[in-house]
Amino acid sequence: MKTGIHPKTHPVIFLDTTTGNKFVSSSTLVSDETEEIDGVKHYVIKVEISSSSHPFYTGKRMLVDTAGRVDKFLERAKKSEQKKSKKSTKDEKTAEEAAEEKAEKPKESAPKAKKTTAKKK
Repeated sequence: MKTGIHPKTHPVIFLDTTTGNKFVSSSTLVSDETEEIDGVKHYVIKVEISSSSHPFYTGKRMLVDTAGRVDKFLERAKKSEQKKSKKSTKDEKTAEEAAEEKAEKPKESAPKAKKTTAKKK
């Protein structure tokens, strides 16, 4: 291993803020908060989601709302559904109106266009 080209690693504790679980590891990350374990100073790195809180690993549906993101998404989804339902009812009405108009009006024949031929010289 070449010397001087690799970043320094430090002992860290990853703290899952959702569940409170801690994972001891090493990382290049540092923080102002530290905790001592067995006489060794560990930097505390806070994470929002880890394997102890992620729905894929836990099998539970749990929403972690950061700055209202979930609420914003649900609001957008609701508006989208409302637009779709309004559009589909509008399309149904226009289809019915078109069928009624077609039944009421006899077919009109369009005037035929005259063909013009250009003479080549």
